[in-house]
Amino acid sequence: MTATGDLTGTVALVTGATSGIGRAVAQALADRGARIAAVGRRQDRLEDLVRRLGPESCLAVPADLTSRSGSAGAVESAVDTWGRLDIVVNSAGVMLNGPTPDAHLDEWDAMVDLNLKGLMYVAKSAFPHLVDATASGPRRVADLVNISSIAGRFANRNVAVYNGTKFGVTAMSESWRQEFSPRGVRVSVVEPGVVETELFDHQQEPVRDHYDRLFAGVERLRPEDVADVVATIVTAPRRVALAEVVVRPTDQV
Repeated sequence: MTATGDLTGTVALVTGATSGIGRAVAQALADRGARIAAVGRRQDRLEDLVRRLGPESCLAVPADLTSRSGSAGAVESAVDTWGRLDIVVNSAGVMLNGPTPDAHLDEWDAMVDLNLKGLMYVAKSAFPHLVDATASGPRRVADLVNISSIAGRFANRNVAVYNGTKFGVTAMSESWRQEFSPRGVRVSVVEPGVVETELFDHQQEPVRDHYDRLFAGVERLRPEDVADVVATIVTAPRRVALAEVVVRPTDQV
């Protein structure tokens, strides 16, 4: 397989673009020539990304993806501004783990609302545009890449709801792959191991301490490592679909 590395003339919508994997993906795809619709909640960080990538290459799209209208509006903003949509990377997510008896139901709701419902709202709005892109662009292919986790492959204690959302992402991705591959849309899921991102900062203190001990000897992945995987997926030749990619730190068992 020889990836072209060139995304000139394409438009990519990236959710969760204000930090971590999403921000790194936006940078990686822009470096390869794509115009970016960067979606997130933090306006200041979106504006910083636009300054970094340049307004000719990046559009700030503030949106609440847990809202149907917010997700649909984000997709339409990208299409209205850039005229097409070739790539969608669903990177927005939240991880709020801990023992079930101590869990807050609003945290469970937050994971389900963003990790599952937000992702599916974006995908639902994007699919018609992705199908259109396969007929109107020189690549003759479009891509939906969903960022899941190895938590979508292996269940662990104290991670039940996060596991459930990520198992759901992996399952939806495979179902959509089967549905849309005959129409030229590749659907892929990327399942990283532990990555150095803000996800761990959102945990309650006892949970943060647990993860610090658990991964004390692990050199964590960087967001750029995962972004490189996404870039490989979307620049692969049309005949090549990397449907499921697991990427772990070398030290993580």
